[in-house]
Amino acid sequence: MKKLITFEYMVNQKSIRLGIIREGKVPPDKRVPFTPLQTEEIEQRFPHVKVICQSSEVRAFKDEEYQELGIEVKPDVGDCDLLMGIKEVPVDQLIPNKTYLFFSHTIKKQQYNKKMLQEILKKKIRLIDYETLKDRLGNRLVAFGRYAGIVGAYNGLWTYGKRYGRYSLRRAFECFDINDLKLELRKVKLPPVKIILTGAGRVGKGAMETLDTAGIRKVGVYDFLTKTFDEPVYVQLGSADYHTRREGGHFNRDEFHQHPERYDSTFLSFTKAADLLLAGGFWNPKAPVLFTREEMCSTEFKIKIIADITCDVGGSIPSTIRACTIPEPLYDFDPYLGSEQPALSGEKHVTVMAVDNLPCELPRSASEEFGRDLIDKILPLLFESDREGVIKRATITKSGHLTENYEYLTDYVTEKV
Repeated sequence: MKKLITFEYMVNQKSIRLGIIREGKVPPDKRVPFTPLQTEEIEQRFPHVKVICQSSEVRAFKDEEYQELGIEVKPDVGDCDLLMGIKEVPVDQLIPNKTYLFFSHTIKKQQYNKKMLQEILKKKIRLIDYETLKDRLGNRLVAFGRYAGIVGAYNGLWTYGKRYGRYSLRRAFECFDINDLKLELRKVKLPPVKIILTGAGRVGKGAMETLDTAGIRKVGVYDFLTKTFDEPVYVQLGSADYHTRREGGHFNRDEFHQHPERYDSTFLSFTKAADLLLAGGFWNPKAPVLFTREEMCSTEFKIKIIADITCDVGGSIPSTIRACTIPEPLYDFDPYLGSEQPALSGEKHVTVMAVDNLPCELPRSASEEFGRDLIDKILPLLFESDREGVIKRATITKSGHLTENYEYLTDYVTEKV
């Protein structure tokens, strides 16, 4: 009987074959965990690691770009020990007894990925999810949030140009990279509109980067609500800016994160002043919504464009009733009927941009930043030493079982598909 060679054994033996897998999910994702230059760096930085790239016709970087740097490209990476991709791996493409890293979208018991996780357990695959790679304080170590914010804000500005015909921008995916997109932002010619940006994390910072590049001035909350400007401006809001404690007293961040149900939303005061909303803030289902559909029907509700970067369907924004696609990123929402309408079809409608895979529009730049974080923060833990237990905490399955931190998924994976 052939002895099973585990990933831990390969690390101890100082000989590892890392495979970059072809994205198999439909529609295909053009992003990669590592750019061609980064694969070359990996082999230089970790001499015991050999990178193999599975051939692909869809990724943003061509096979030839890897081959030119001496990286082997071939159709089958079944002989690799560690397999890394971006999106979920189709069930029929999962290789038994391997270690995989990708975004599995299973830790919230997502029904559409139940069969995949069941197959991962059946094939005794070790699954490490990028989303669960966190430090001891719970901060994520790798993510695409910045590019979701950059593209989401860009799409919001693009939508304004489409709705009001004041300027025309190329779509983000038509730009070669982030630098090309920033050059395109020079075409933005906004009237004196007011823009709300929610969120201060990776997404919020990325969106702010776009707004700043477009030359839109940032103002404080008081000025945003009370002053009139002769130029476009935006305000960046954190949770404390639009929540009040029901029992009175000051906003307490720790309490809000643990018990958001103790707070009420005051977001309506901003909807009376703003023309465009860029929603990039995390929303807890126990927290109050930003506003209701009935409140959108008020004559005082001024917002006509909502770019829901978080794309929480059924979440804090009632007009986000479905996710859009990159080719068709918009629809109109009629708050009076509570229904979707064709994009840009009525003055009383609110135009919604709610694409759930925004970083895919700038796959080369997004991949480069993601790969940089993987090389600096994760590969040393995989290939050298994981004293803080980051990899252990991020491992969802191992040897056909859920690990201790993810045993709460037991009922999820034992249910019939």
